[in-house]
Amino acid sequence: MITIYHNPRCSKSREGVCFLEEKGIEFNTVKYLDENITVEELTAIIKKLNCKPIELVRTKETLWKENYKDKTLSDKEIITIMAENPVLIERPIIINGDKAVIGRPIEKVLTII
Repeated sequence: MITIYHNPRCSKSREGVCFLEEKGIEFNTVKYLDENITVEELTAIIKKLNCKPIELVRTKETLWKENYKDKTLSDKEIITIMAENPVLIERPIIINGDKAVIGRPIEKVLTII
């Protein structure tokens, strides 16, 4: 079953949901701003994305720029910051089994379905 980590206020995230619906794909939705996302969940997602934690951070967010931009942070610290401030997590994230993509552009989803 496909899972999408979704922020309904984000146009790219809404585009991800529409994309899956248009393709007739069943999926679970995780509204990660409403539900607590744990360090463990983020670590597992990053592993499936096969990326560095910083690649999942929305570095243009004011919160990041004002508080973290110029700091030297470990991967674990970055993951903890995202868990405590989920608005910093890039979206949408689509997971299919042990594979995941950040749906920007949305066509990237085709690589895992």
